[in-house]
Amino acid sequence: SADPKRTLIGDDEHGWSDRGVFNFEGGCYAKVIRLSPTAEPEIYATTKKFGTILENVPFDPVTRYIDLDDDTLTENTRASYPLEFIDNAVPEKKAGHPKNIIFLTCDASGVMPPIARLTLNQALYQFISGYTSKIAGTEVGLGKEPEITFSACFGGPFMVHHPYYYADILKRKIERYSVKCWLVNTGWVGGAYGVGKRISIKYTRALLSAVLTGKLDKVKFAKDPVFGFEVPTQCPDVPDEVLNPSSSWADTKEYDKKYRQLAARFVENFKKFEDGCPPEVLASGPKV
Repeated sequence: SADPKRTLIGDDEHGWSDRGVFNFEGGCYAKVIRLSPTAEPEIYATTKKFGTILENVPFDPVTRYIDLDDDTLTENTRASYPLEFIDNAVPEKKAGHPKNIIFLTCDASGVMPPIARLTLNQALYQFISGYTSKIAGTEVGLGKEPEITFSACFGGPFMVHHPYYYADILKRKIERYSVKCWLVNTGWVGGAYGVGKRISIKYTRALLSAVLTGKLDKVKFAKDPVFGFEVPTQCPDVPDEVLNPSSSWADTKEYDKKYRQLAARFVENFKKFEDGCPPEVLASGPKV
């Protein structure tokens, strides 16, 4: 969220009213493990400012210098700081209606594309599924390897109604304001966790920039044979092998196997939501 080229109303906890998007929190709560001044200069700068609260970050007891690379306590090291610590923040903490909605996932199996364009019903299916990976150290009891998980509406514990209740609200907003929907994967490429590598934040930002500036409207897309969403065949400043995950795997048969295994996990997870979801949403999941 701390992109120097865009204004910031908040890094988490937003609402969407009839007057636009607004932020509830008024501050930021950023992960800082292995934070780089090159990749994340705005957030890195806040770790040096008076008033920032560092959580789980080790420091030298003599010099009192912090070590953002030290994960001795946990991978889940954090910095809490006021919104105004970011130079391009919007003090009013509100904006207009979005033109694009971007669902974020972290695919530790290394098979999902870094970005996909979704139809309305595919967006509702992905929203209800809430697929991502739990990263080691972010929750009590997690091992060293990421763990695939589904959390309805990307916030399952907080949803008291059937997920489609919230999906229908989102649907009406999307239709009313003609919003485009995307799925962005910040997980692994070239193989699963332990084999591949994490998608570079500079590529993720290049993809987001292409969405927000309309550059992806001018490129060709290919329909994914399993999930049915559309994947761009090219994007400025993003290598082709990143856009097409299968091409970066040493064994394409293994890639296909893992991809279909993940698709089967989606289908199995969605069974508990079938009652209460319209057929057009049910039909917008992966084909296995």
